[in-house]
Amino acid sequence: MLGHSLAKEILNGSRRALAKSITLIESSLPQHRKESLDLLSSLPNVSNTLRVGICGSPGAGKSTLIEALGLHLISLGKRPAVLAIDPSSVTHGGSILGDKTRMVELSVNPKAYVRPSPTQGNLGGVTVSCSESISLCESAGFNTIIVETVGLGQSETTVDEVADLVMFVTTPAAGDSLQGIKKGIMEVADIIVVNKADGPLAEKARYTKFELESAVNLNLRRYHCKPEVVLCSALNKIGIDSLWKAVENTARNLKQEISEKRHRQIKQNTKRMLEALIRTRIKEMENNSNFKKIVEDEGIPRAAAVKLLDILFRS
Repeated sequence: MLGHSLAKEILNGSRRALAKSITLIESSLPQHRKESLDLLSSLPNVSNTLRVGICGSPGAGKSTLIEALGLHLISLGKRPAVLAIDPSSVTHGGSILGDKTRMVELSVNPKAYVRPSPTQGNLGGVTVSCSESISLCESAGFNTIIVETVGLGQSETTVDEVADLVMFVTTPAAGDSLQGIKKGIMEVADIIVVNKADGPLAEKARYTKFELESAVNLNLRRYHCKPEVVLCSALNKIGIDSLWKAVENTARNLKQEISEKRHRQIKQNTKRMLEALIRTRIKEMENNSNFKKIVEDEGIPRAAAVKLLDILFRS
């Protein structure tokens, strides 16, 4: 009954229940699977929200930008929730960085919610349960969901599987530094942000904007409209209003595409969850004496794997 009771509390706006629920769905413990399913099944589907995935290399100022953007959204009467995907500790599996320490003002604001979550070894930039965490936040009344990914380069394109729009954050750069971001993420980025675009870096930022706009014109796009390149300084809160207007314009122009994308994401996230459950089940089987016996009796890894797979799908 834990899942049903948590669902009721979430719908009543309980932040404590929201935090507890996200912890529950992130758990890999067998006893938490049914409770997680009960929880998710008890919540309504909320569709009138906007999900923005934010990615970029380490040092681009993603967390500073998200805090500035979140505070701006609150000033507009919105309720932002930030799911900050952190690298996992190899010893305890939890978050290492803890983005709440880097978004102090936003994390204590009662109209916002900031939640760091470990990658759990996922190199794609988002966690397996990320889409479910988004749904929980939406059920709790947060209408703008921001997903910040770990800085792992082009593998971050998987954030596109949970977000309506993808925002790529970079810093003033030139030459070889720009070449590395012209493929991969550029193909899925809906908005490109050149951060730290003030002071001595202002001129370099303008050059970077020109280079990125040229790159956008050369890249094949999945949508009819090209991503807008925006200059801003998150630290000094310059250009944040223009950035959000660019987000709103892009969401408006891609309304039909976003609707279709959400339907595709259901299939993508089902596949992702299935793979995660199979990996978890295999880990559980490893300590089983039958598992060890099959491995020893078969001798050939492929033969043992085929037999174990058959057992796995019959169990």
